[in-house]
Amino acid sequence: MKRVIEMTIDKVAKKAKARTIIVKLLSTAGTGFFYTTRRPRTTAKLSFMKFDPRANQNVLFNEAKINRPN
Repeated sequence: MKRVIEMTIDKVAKKAKARTIIVKLLSTAGTGFFYTTRRPRTTAKLSFMKFDPRANQNVLFNEAKINRPN
């Protein structure tokens, strides 16, 4: 029975990659504050002027890599 289950799992099609990805927008003020947002996978990296509450001013936020544990 176990052998039959293993064979059927191997033949299942893999899922396609998502069209959008979740990205982290990290403050350039060096405060460590960040926003998360979604963007299409095919577009260029994001950068926004947004409010950083730790610096108490609008600063540039650049896209950074999200560190996810495996």
